[in-house]
Amino acid sequence: MIYTRLGESGGARRGRLTLAHGTVETPIFMPVGTVGAVKSLTPEDLKAIGASIILGNTYHLYLRPGMEVIEAFGGLHKFIGWDRPILTDSGGFQIFSLGQLNKLDETGAHFQSHLDGSKIVLTPELAVKIQETIGSDIHMVLDECTPYPATRQQAETSMQRSMRWAARCRRAKTRPELCQFGIVQGGVYPDLRQASARALMDIGFEGYAIGGLSVGETKHEMADMTAAATEVLPKDQPRYLMGVGTPLDLIEGVNLGVDMFDCVMPTRNGRNGSLFTSQGRVNIKNQRYRFDESPLDPACRCYTCKTFSRAYLRHLFIAGELTCLRLFTIHNLTYYLDLMARVRSAIETDTFAALLKEQRELWSSSPQESNKVTAD
Repeated sequence: MIYTRLGESGGARRGRLTLAHGTVETPIFMPVGTVGAVKSLTPEDLKAIGASIILGNTYHLYLRPGMEVIEAFGGLHKFIGWDRPILTDSGGFQIFSLGQLNKLDETGAHFQSHLDGSKIVLTPELAVKIQETIGSDIHMVLDECTPYPATRQQAETSMQRSMRWAARCRRAKTRPELCQFGIVQGGVYPDLRQASARALMDIGFEGYAIGGLSVGETKHEMADMTAAATEVLPKDQPRYLMGVGTPLDLIEGVNLGVDMFDCVMPTRNGRNGSLFTSQGRVNIKNQRYRFDESPLDPACRCYTCKTFSRAYLRHLFIAGELTCLRLFTIHNLTYYLDLMARVRSAIETDTFAALLKEQRELWSSSPQESNKVTAD
């Protein structure tokens, strides 16, 4: 991997990632394709809306279709018909979310499959092997996602285990053409976050992620922990804020020096009729849109907005027509990807501060999402 810094505006960074399957302009949002598909969309849909990299889920792909299938196809790219970069997480968040089905020790995570109850031990070494079999351009180390709330002692113990697992993941890496990111942990304690970042830097990775957020902490805590990490992380390597978030979360993260984001919010909310627009949030099921002839978002370039009225889109949703799931997902992801394109342009022209102000004003008047994200 080559990370090229192309400019900055305040704390915001403009860059380019050169990966095994192509280049990615940063800051970037990555659509979530949990089981090898972004729900309701095809690879051609994703390319049409401008997606340059998607995210897959190690835990779910390991269980289904299984590594023997993916290996037989020569990796996930060929299996799903996607020739651009893929990032995979390590399964750490899924282990966290399984709750009563898991047990952690120094070996790794012992848990039961949510599909058939079979017992699985996910070690750092196995997490690397799975992701190298998948062939993800960027793969993550296995970590322990610290719950919220957690005492300082709990957060420190959890973070230190994650650092030991990170070192084991690094030793297990065998494919030099693929990139591996370390994950900063430490709960809501800034000094633990910085100690974690420094420990990962001592090990040495191609990039660094900030994990363990969007698990119930406040927006203020999330921003503080992000800032604590980016303050010490290398300036010449990419930074990835995992599982975040709303449009405002993304632009606030960019302001703190983050380059990469993923979240299920645009896809999941779209399927529930909650849509992000240049005028704020639209709840399409509202009665007020029954006769509305206007497009969902007059400023949007997507197929949904160029073709259909709000009244028709509301009709599809109320009628339970599956077509609306695809149309809403296309729109919400286009909105996120176009917002990131605007961010990149604003950094290049040193107008990012004005864009940040605009977005803060827009979303401060719109209902805020809970800062806790579940799987898509």
